Amino acid sequence: MIVRPQQHWFRRLFVWHGSVLPNILFRLSLNFAMALLAVYLLPWYEDSGIRLTLGPFSLLGVAIAIFLGFRNNTSYARFSEARHLWGSLLVTARSILRQLKSALPNEADARTFAGLLIAFAWCLKHQLRGTDCLPDLARLLPDPLFDEIAASPFPASRLLLRMGYWLGEKRRTGEISDIIYASVDRNLDELSHILGACERLASTPIPFAYSLILHRTVYLFCTCLPFALVEDLKYMTPLVSVFISYTFLSLESVAEELEDPFGTAPNDLPLNAICTNIERQLREMNDLTPIPEMLLPDRKFNLT
Repeated sequence: MIVRPQQHWFRRLFVWHGSVLPNILFRLSLNFAMALLAVYLLPWYEDSGIRLTLGPFSLLGVAIAIFLGFRNNTSYARFSEARHLWGSLLVTARSILRQLKSALPNEADARTFAGLLIAFAWCLKHQLRGTDCLPDLARLLPDPLFDEIAASPFPASRLLLRMGYWLGEKRRTGEISDIIYASVDRNLDELSHILGACERLASTPIPFAYSLILHRTVYLFCTCLPFALVEDLKYMTPLVSVFISYTFLSLESVAEELEDPFGTAPNDLPLNAICTNIERQLREMNDLTPIPEMLLPDRKFNLT
């Protein structure tokens, strides 16, 4: 995720990293080439008697703008929900640890459960990004539990199950009361809801047919646009055509990035930083050292 300090408006005009321009540069180049072709064919175009007016493009442009706005709103709603879910994960993990530390007489038990919560956060991150969770599980879990979680095809769900077993055992031995048990169990249910909601977002993209229709319409619009502009704008056609195409293509590219908020694109959620923050806070609550260093944006202002 790109996290930039406040910049002067003029400098922001030339920002490259974190914009969608690198993704659409080739497509803009094709539009520029079509505009040059339209200018080159202008004499033949005028002599042929063919007239491609701006009327259809005005109507189509309004329709595309409406649907692009809807697509961007839908994609941003997915991004916003994902950020809310990971914020809830942090709040719920802190609440569970606070409840257990205030109720358990043995400090080591709270530290054990904190390790499970931290492992759950990292495991969920790896599941959503399709990466290997074993290195993080190996450093966070004891060997017997690591073997069980690593062998499961659904390690995040298995971790939730182990947390439930652990909590039930503490209730049976009388180390926590029924009231504390019920309160912590509700927070475990919240973790389960967060896991299910993240899985839903990751496995249910925006319907492909809808995205495909919009994608094709935008490209057809940008391809034919120079031939409607050239008669009035002449040699200014490439500049105006590329500028209009940049608006439509960039909006579509942003929507594609935000559709999957758990990826590693510049505008996706910084899951590594969020997991590190969860680990830092839970370890600090248990007075454990060293605390991992907070992840900060790199020299390109990128936060993973």
